[in-house]
Amino acid sequence: MKVDPTTIESVISSYPPQAKEKVVHLRKLILETADEIGITDLEETLKWGEPSYLTKHGSTIRIDWKEKKPDQYAMYFKCTSKLVPSFQLAFGDLFNYETTRAIVFKLDEKVPEKELKQCIKAALTYHKVKQLPLLGLGEK
Repeated sequence: MKVDPTTIESVISSYPPQAKEKVVHLRKLILETADEIGITDLEETLKWGEPSYLTKHGSTIRIDWKEKKPDQYAMYFKCTSKLVPSFQLAFGDLFNYETTRAIVFKLDEKVPEKELKQCIKAALTYHKVKQLPLLGLGEK
C-alpha cells in the first residue's frame, strides 16, 4: 500500500476527539477489508482534502468529518457509480444515505461493521462486480 501517513494523519488529527476516533475506525475497516480480499495495490492519499482510498479495479472511497455538520461523519463514493443505490437496495434503512454519494453516520451511533465491510468490498472491487446484481452484495 502506498501512503503518506503524515498527510493523512495531519487531516485526521485536526478533527475533534470523537470524530477522529470514528474516522480512524472507518479507515481501519477499509484497510482490513482490502487485506481480507487480497488487495495489494491500495493507495491511501488525499482527494479534496479528505483521506481517500484507491485501487486499480475499484472506485475511490473517501472518509471525512465536516465542521458544518459536527454531529456526523461519512464514507463517500463516486456519485455516478451504482454503489450507493445498490447499498440502499441491499441494506435499506440500515444506513443513512446522502443522495448517491455517501453513507452518513452519527457520531453517537454504532456502525454496522459486517454490512459496511460488504459496501467497502463492493467499492474496492467495483470494476469487477459492477455487472453483478446488487454488485454481489450479500454473497459469501
